[in-house]
Formats: sequence, structure tokens, C-alpha cells
Amino acid sequence: MGKLIVIEGLDGSGKSTQLELLPKALKNNGIECKSVSFPDYESRSSELVKMYLAGQFGKRPDDVNAYAASVFYTVDRYASFKSNWGEFYNNGGTVIAGRYTTSNAVHQTSKLPKNEWKDFLCWLYDFEYNKIGIPKPDKVIFLDMPIDVSQNLLSVRYNGNEQKKDIHESNIKYLENCREAANFTAEYSNWTKIPCANNGIVRSIEDIASDVLEETLKLFKE
Repeated sequence: MGKLIVIEGLDGSGKSTQLELLPKALKNNGIECKSVSFPDYESRSSELVKMYLAGQFGKRPDDVNAYAASVFYTVDRYASFKSNWGEFYNNGGTVIAGRYTTSNAVHQTSKLPKNEWKDFLCWLYDFEYNKIGIPKPDKVIFLDMPIDVSQNLLSVRYNGNEQKKDIHESNIKYLENCREAANFTAEYSNWTKIPCANNGIVRSIEDIASDVLEETLKLFKE
């Protein structure tokens, strides 16, 4: 088996940027890898995810319960593993994923009462890694970006057009709940947290990338 490293974070935390930079940095350290990103919007396997995020099942995130929404994303990951990167991983390759089961752990956990969080995470990890059979990550790097900072970054991304935000990105209360769930899940699941802002000021892309690389390389020294 290979290695699976996941870059996780809430919307606007810079996952896509770090997903682009990390493989290049690893190559400079003699480590070839393949990168994937979820949801895979280019695949038909993401159709339910796209319908959900567009609000076709309800305009609020919790209009679709945590378990049902999780399955939408799980199917997309399973299809990607079987058709895209599974053989590479099974032959010893290193895969860098932007989002993964970890996104269900953050976004769907937040819909539930806190006293159900552990039970949901146990169900989720068993469902995806054991029942469905996609790989368990060797390391999860969580980019911790405060909600107010990430919202400003999203506004810049969409040139101030708030209508472009999906039902997750546009719901501040939901995102606040997600950040609380993310902090709980990161500790419970032994994720590596990297702060992306200091006192409300975004750290440079280069500084964050340096931390991401340092934490990733630890996996190859174990």
C-alpha cells in the first residue's frame, strides 16, 4: 500500500493552493505523488453532491441529514478511488487529497447534537474505511482558518458576488458550527492542525506551505 495524505479545512482556508504546492515540494524532496480533489466535479459520481450544494434538496445544509449527505460524498470518493488513483496507491504510490472522508467528519458532524458526535464519527470511519473499503489517511493536515477571515477571502474569490456561494459557504452559523466540530474532530481523530491566521491576519501562502511540507515529511521519516 502507498501513503494517503489529506489536506482539509473549511471553505476559504486555502486547500486548493496547498494541494497545488505540496506535490511540487515533495518532488523536490525526491517523492513523486498524485493529487486528487473532492468532490470530483468532473465526474458523474458527484451529481448528488452538486444537487445538494445547489440547494435542490433544501436551501439549508441541515435539510439533508448528516447520514444521507455523507453517502453522497462517499459514493464520489469510492468512484474516484476505483477509477482514478486506487491502482497507483495500491502499488505503493503517495496520494495527496484535497478533502476526503474528513470533510464529512467536519461538515456533517456539525449538523448533529454534540452528544452524538463521537457515535457519528465512529459510524463514518467504519462505513468508509471498512464497509466501503476506501483507504484510511496516513495523515490529515487541517488548515485552521477563522470564519471571518475565510469569508473575506471567499468574497474576493467571487468578486463580491455573494450569490456564487453554495449553501455551505453562505451560511455563517453553519460554518461556525463546522469550525467547532472541526476542532473536536481534529483532536478526536489526531489530525495535524496548522493555523492559517494570526490575530485575524492571514499568514503568507509560503509560510503555511512550509508548515504543511514539514508535517508531511515527518510521515516519510517514521
